[in-house]
Amino acid sequence: MNTLHLVRKNLGRKKVRTLFTGLSIVIAFLLFGLLGALRNSFTLGVELAGADRLITVHKVSLVQLLPISYLRNIQSTEGVDKVAHFTWFGGYYQDPKQQFFAAPTDPEMLFEVYSEWKIVDGSLDAWQRNRTGMLIGQSMATINGWKVGDRLPIGSTIYAQSDGNRSWEFTVEAIFSDGADGANEQALYFHYDYFDEARQFGQGQVGWYVTKVADPDTSEEVARAIDIQFANSAAETKTSTEKGWVQGFAQQFGNIGLIVTSILGAVFFTMLLVAGNTMAQSVRERTSELAVLKTLGFSDARVMRMVLYESLMLAVVAGGIGLLLSVVMAGGMRAAVSQFLPGFAINSDTLLTGVGLIILLGLITGLLPALSAMRLNVVTALARR
Repeated sequence: MNTLHLVRKNLGRKKVRTLFTGLSIVIAFLLFGLLGALRNSFTLGVELAGADRLITVHKVSLVQLLPISYLRNIQSTEGVDKVAHFTWFGGYYQDPKQQFFAAPTDPEMLFEVYSEWKIVDGSLDAWQRNRTGMLIGQSMATINGWKVGDRLPIGSTIYAQSDGNRSWEFTVEAIFSDGADGANEQALYFHYDYFDEARQFGQGQVGWYVTKVADPDTSEEVARAIDIQFANSAAETKTSTEKGWVQGFAQQFGNIGLIVTSILGAVFFTMLLVAGNTMAQSVRERTSELAVLKTLGFSDARVMRMVLYESLMLAVVAGGIGLLLSVVMAGGMRAAVSQFLPGFAINSDTLLTGVGLIILLGLITGLLPALSAMRLNVVTALARR
């Protein structure tokens, strides 16, 4: 008698119970996949941060501005290769509630500091020549349907022009790709000189500096050297590696990794109880049938394997469906949430972990019932009928 056939029949004995147990596992691994995508979104920026880049901000807060004159000092610091500066613009398109990253910068230095970025449409030269030109990320262009040549009114929640108008008109001159998972592509950049001349306040100041060091091994020394220059000044600085800065920024939302792990741990423990109880109850109900199988010549090991296969099949089928649904849903949600959660996707590590947890769930929930079935005494079991 085929063992797989018996396994399928046994799982179908109590269809409603099997269905609800399976649905619980499906939902658990659907949640696992989506939470994994969320965690990946929060950690992607940290993983992609350059090891050879430093971020210099005001020592008090990121919202405090720094003098543009600091640029020369930082550039002349030993170990510094290139320097670019940025200012938080508070940009939005049509709806002020839907803000995105927008920043004025030096168009000559942006691609020197972020050398891994590539122009995929339009021309870098055209953007650098046009004072009202705009550079946008590929993801932003795709989501909004923007293309090279479009003239767009970009609003600012922070900066108004000298006439009080908060709508700034720019022409899309180039589209770039960051060459990774699009973590930096939900952004737009424009000329600092044009912005500084036209804004209502804050002239001669920038938000932060990004420094590319010649040797990543000297990053800490270069960071200290930069901060020492501005110690006891009206605008003291705090310089850290790009990875450390991005990580600190992400942690303002809380320890996402710990939160997600805690939730998944609670879900997995609940699934152990639910699936384990289902398997234990199933074996108890079939005590006499298992005894008959042993009487017919089924070995203890074969009976144990049969029960264990039931648990594994239920976990693999239901868990696999849950993971597959999470991949489909994450893909469908990515375009909608990428403006706020760039990199929202389920990576291979999450999938491999999910597969491992599915197998572990099947083994753990089936092991005790399988051992109980293996040790079943035929005479005692038949006497219970």
